[in-house]
Amino acid sequence: MDSPARTLPPFPDTVGEVLVDWFADAARDLPWRRPGTDPWAVLVSEVMLQQTPVARVEPVWRQWMGRWPTPAALAAASPAEVIRAWGKLGYPRRALRLRETAVALTERHGGVVPADVAALEALPGIGTYTARAVACFGHGQPQPVVDTNVRRVVARLVHGRAEAAPARAADLTDVAALAPADPGRAARFSVAVMELGALVCVARTPRCAACPVRTDCAWRLAGSPAPDGPPRRVQKFAGTDRQVRGRLLDVLRSAEGPVAAPQLDEAWADAVQRSRCLDSLLADGLVEQTADGRFTLPTG
Repeated sequence: MDSPARTLPPFPDTVGEVLVDWFADAARDLPWRRPGTDPWAVLVSEVMLQQTPVARVEPVWRQWMGRWPTPAALAAASPAEVIRAWGKLGYPRRALRLRETAVALTERHGGVVPADVAALEALPGIGTYTARAVACFGHGQPQPVVDTNVRRVVARLVHGRAEAAPARAADLTDVAALAPADPGRAARFSVAVMELGALVCVARTPRCAACPVRTDCAWRLAGSPAPDGPPRRVQKFAGTDRQVRGRLLDVLRSAEGPVAAPQLDEAWADAVQRSRCLDSLLADGLVEQTADGRFTLPTG
């Protein structure tokens, strides 16, 4: 449900400029942000960063870009190579989708990552967020880019709420309204507001004293009210199907050839859960079964 109309003073139009200036000094030195990084490298980073911390992504991203610096290079790799290289980043279907994207880029766009948001969204596994992020961070377009961190910043800064409401189409409008008028600075703003949410305006213990726009923050001006909804549940990992799927893939990644079922049995004691997870890996195309009943990473 949308928040009621603001009763605070008119929101200053300098906030976006302030955040861009703050980002120039406060930004983390991440390899996919450095000058000269091409849109393909940005696309790979964005897919890897989905639900995965920067510290885990950076070494894998470096290895991938060294091995597959272009869409054509990744398109030529086998699914098994891609899954092995993905390692323990989690959600390994992203690896296969990234390879499918590379194939589509090679076949449809001559190996070039398009700048058009609609063309990006037409690629396998590329949604609205990733398409806008690649257009903005990879091509320098002044696109509003909205992730969880950005939505939290806007909820506090503009709407005076401790937490963001469920995602809505108006999120893009909110972010675009804060951006500077200059196209180049507007593109920088999109990454600046994301960085603010990642480093300062964090979920549990926001560092308000370090915030460059704290004097304009509607949430602080309202007395930093507590969230008005039920507490969010922390998603556990231990014992989940995600963990079991990871254990099974670990066995197959380290094997030199197809693996017999008893070897997979050693990965997890609960036979029912193990069987369910193996079936889901087969259904997702992350594992194949050979004619003699053994299991392997996909071969093609």
